[in-house]
Amino acid sequence: MTTTASTVTAPAADARVLGLAHYAARGLLEHGLALHGITFQQQVTLRAAVTADAPRTPDDLVTQVRDTLKADPANIRATLDELLAKQLLVADGAHLRPTDTGRELLAAVGAETAPITARVWGGIPDEDLAAAGRVLALVTERANTELATLTA
Repeated sequence: MTTTASTVTAPAADARVLGLAHYAARGLLEHGLALHGITFQQQVTLRAAVTADAPRTPDDLVTQVRDTLKADPANIRATLDELLAKQLLVADGAHLRPTDTGRELLAAVGAETAPITARVWGGIPDEDLAAAGRVLALVTERANTELATLTA
């Protein structure tokens, strides 16, 4: 398989192809996160706090991250503790809110990964991105439905 959008010989989309793309992109992000001493799960959890409309309770954040990562709630609670210890989140009564340091860290990671993201996604035709988005949204919806059935 070559690397430019115009010459890629694409395999049919399936779970393996989706997984390979996910882990390749995640590997790039994790490289940048490691430079800042945080993990992927810490970044997802911190981002949930940063992008919230209002400070969230720990339970709210656990639920949101669990829905996103399908991670064990006990591990997510440990991640919240880690973010508090790193002073990226702070307790505010019954809520957690991101610190300025937490916001700055996410901004720095975003700025550092932006050129890489542009190279990865650049040159892919808009109609291809739209089609991929529709397919991935449907796969996500179906997989979430199946997971809910299995865990009910």
